Amino acid sequence: MKYTVITGASSGIGYEAALAFASRGKNLILVARRKQNLDELKTKIEEMNKELDIVIHATDLTVAENVYGLYESLNDMQIETWINNAGFGNFDKVGEHSLPKIEKMLHLNIEALTILSSLYVRDYSNVEGTQLINISSGGGYTLVADAITYCATKFYVSAFTEGLAHELKGQGAKMQAKVLAPAATETEFAKRSFDVDEFNYDVTVPKYHTAQEMAEFLIELYEHEKVVGIVNAKNYEFELKDPIFPYASRTTNTNL
Repeated sequence: MKYTVITGASSGIGYEAALAFASRGKNLILVARRKQNLDELKTKIEEMNKELDIVIHATDLTVAENVYGLYESLNDMQIETWINNAGFGNFDKVGEHSLPKIEKMLHLNIEALTILSSLYVRDYSNVEGTQLINISSGGGYTLVADAITYCATKFYVSAFTEGLAHELKGQGAKMQAKVLAPAATETEFAKRSFDVDEFNYDVTVPKYHTAQEMAEFLIELYEHEKVVGIVNAKNYEFELKDPIFPYASRTTNTNL
């Protein structure tokens, strides 16, 4: 039995991605902090297809011990796709940061993603049909005012994943590494980024996608050979691309 892991599955893109993969008959391992949300999602999926095995893990991935613990708990399961979707944003000037919040953002957006990616690649890089998909952002390719630190975390995600895709290809590995870069998406992201109770996308954001639309884009990326799935910031169309950042192999460039 093979599984798809989705972190940050309790809401937003992760939630809709779970439904999208379930609709394609995928057994799921769903990870998030909020157990009640995960229980409700599991029930909804089981109503769609009782044949699927849905495993939930309620854990806080801002804590490194929990990250390692999550992966170790899955040692006896065969994982064909790992989707690192968990993450959150922050909108304020660098000099005005709430540093405890920033520390958690760095732990989740960068540290947890890197640890889980590394462990998955170590165990599955030569397993046919495996994919690692990391969720970045349009802010992982363009710096956005008052979101510099958040964008920096997502630049890391984009660069790390694109670089990994090059590395795997150079090794002749069977795994594919891919990065999804959404633009504005109607989720809980804005509320947590601005630390507000309510956020009206229709009033505040000129263009945006729904989480369901973004999950559909994720499926497009999953089913395609391209490495990058990105929303064009000018027309908000979804595009599949080869790696965007320049890449120099060690055999061609030693100026590092």
